[in-house]
Amino acid sequence: QVHLAESGGGLVQAGGSLRLSCAASGRTFSTNAMGWFRQAPGKLREFVAAIIRSGGMTKYADSVKGRFTISRDNAKNTVYLQMNSLKPEDTAVYYCAARQSSPVTVVSGGYDYWGQGTQVTVSS
Repeated sequence: QVHLAESGGGLVQAGGSLRLSCAASGRTFSTNAMGWFRQAPGKLREFVAAIIRSGGMTKYADSVKGRFTISRDNAKNTVYLQMNSLKPEDTAVYYCAARQSSPVTVVSGGYDYWGQGTQVTVSS
């Protein structure tokens, strides 16, 4: 089993920045690609970004491309999401996810483990 714990959420003004962290524990050797998803009130959970184990390949949703950066530190079993130029429409609960397979995927069903989520609120 793999346990994921997100941190770093909070309230920020539009144009500001936040860095989310996701610390993995347990059978972390069984995880490969990791991703971030978000869910705003009344909306479906949507893909934000993903990264393979080596960090050599990343994928982003068009809505965050150029503003968000995903990275990972395998020695610390931690994945990060640096969010810059935040907009009110970025307000959501952000979830970290991990999958046993290597390729990144934008499909939430392709992930095996999920964190509890961290709230990000961007005020206008």
